[in-house]
Amino acid sequence: MNKPTAVGSLLVIALGAFVAGRFSGGSRQQNPPSAKRVLYYVDPMHPAYKSDKPGTAPDCGMALEPVYEGDNPAAKLQLPAGAVSIAPEKQQLIGVRTEVVEKNSGSRLVRTTGRVAPDDNRVYRMMAGTDGWIQSLQDSPAGTVVKKDQVLAVFYSREFRNAEQAFLGSLASQDRVRGVRDSDDPNRVGDSSIRINEEQLKTLGMGEPQIRELRKTRQVTGDITLVSPVDGIVLSRSISPLQLFEKGTEFYRIADLSKVWIIADVFSDEASALRPGSKATVLIRELSKTVTATVTDTPPSFDPASRTLKLRLESDNPGLLLRPDMYVDVEFRALAPAGISIPAEAVLDSGMQKIVYLETSDGVFEPRPVELGSSFGNRVTVKRGLAEGDRVVTAGNFLIDSESRMKPAVLRTVNEKRDTTTATAAVAHNDAMTHDPVCGMSLDREKVLADGHTETYRGETFVFCSDKCHKKFLQDPAKYSEDRLRSAADRASGRQND
Repeated sequence: MNKPTAVGSLLVIALGAFVAGRFSGGSRQQNPPSAKRVLYYVDPMHPAYKSDKPGTAPDCGMALEPVYEGDNPAAKLQLPAGAVSIAPEKQQLIGVRTEVVEKNSGSRLVRTTGRVAPDDNRVYRMMAGTDGWIQSLQDSPAGTVVKKDQVLAVFYSREFRNAEQAFLGSLASQDRVRGVRDSDDPNRVGDSSIRINEEQLKTLGMGEPQIRELRKTRQVTGDITLVSPVDGIVLSRSISPLQLFEKGTEFYRIADLSKVWIIADVFSDEASALRPGSKATVLIRELSKTVTATVTDTPPSFDPASRTLKLRLESDNPGLLLRPDMYVDVEFRALAPAGISIPAEAVLDSGMQKIVYLETSDGVFEPRPVELGSSFGNRVTVKRGLAEGDRVVTAGNFLIDSESRMKPAVLRTVNEKRDTTTATAAVAHNDAMTHDPVCGMSLDREKVLADGHTETYRGETFVFCSDKCHKKFLQDPAKYSEDRLRSAADRASGRQND
């Protein structure tokens, strides 16, 4: 092969190799790895705002961040202090539930507990009118249901003999005057001497049945019977067989339970809704029975142990269903106070501050200090901190709060690893930053002052990220001013604790 032919062959081979390489490289460039699909765009400072196309946020002017398929949207957000992002799977695991803040309207069903007590006006204390001793005692301990004029005990007292003889002498004198032996003649009841002697027997402790028997038999007896004054139940018995007793000793305490009191535990705002004469439903859970009770006109008393008011209700007691010291459930209707309300379990009380967690966007929960008003049932009214339509966490908030409190600790650990130069630069940068009182966005104070988004209120200058936030501030400047003061106080308290 001659030299020109060899050189031409080499050039052809080189050109073929170059073309093959270009073709192979072009093929690789034409088949790049598959890119993730953009789902939507979010405002990093206002996670509730979403857009289906790129651009800038209408309120703050920040560039929208794309959220790709399979990404965690919370990673694109600049969450405020204390806010946390929780994936739906984790929310289900810890049992997170939310409820929308709503206005109070109409009346609320309030449930509480009550204790049955005998009506003090229907309790009879049987006392000894003289000295003596117990001869016999019937089976009538505390809790026994007794009938009127039922014999409870028999006792002896020497003083009864003289009173009985005086009573019989008065009857005999009347018989001699009128010549009639019928001691039951109603015309003799008006005799003053007989009435005085009969009252003396009652004062000493003789019951009506035995006095009538004494009228009939005209025989002095040493066995004095102690009988029940009413149909009722024995609350207490203070005597025993063959016991000596002195004048003034309490024998029995018997209650007429045809009507009873129910002492219900209520809070002050609930008690104010229950006027005298109001009706309540009393449920006897063990018997599956209900009765109706009426609020009495007696003012409720305060119990320092339970920190509740003791409200007295009166109820009929058919069949003696209600017994003293029995616990019952009480239900009544109370007018709901004006304003908005949330479930009581949504509030976390640290002693110095009460907070709730709001779901500001999908999976993002932010703590919010609140000022509470009165409570009714299982709900509390909110004076400040929430608005109608906000979504608060009612279950799982303790675990959300724990995760929120862990974030500052993690951040402190990271910051401790930074060098002194970086920390100094961060402090200088923070000093130059401020926050929008409406949306909470961090702003460069010098830049915002140059743009003119400022407002002076009560001697303090406020800066804003946009005209929209500026206009919101002008609608209620006192609200945002007080919120800012509280936030500053909280930050100061946090620095002192650190």
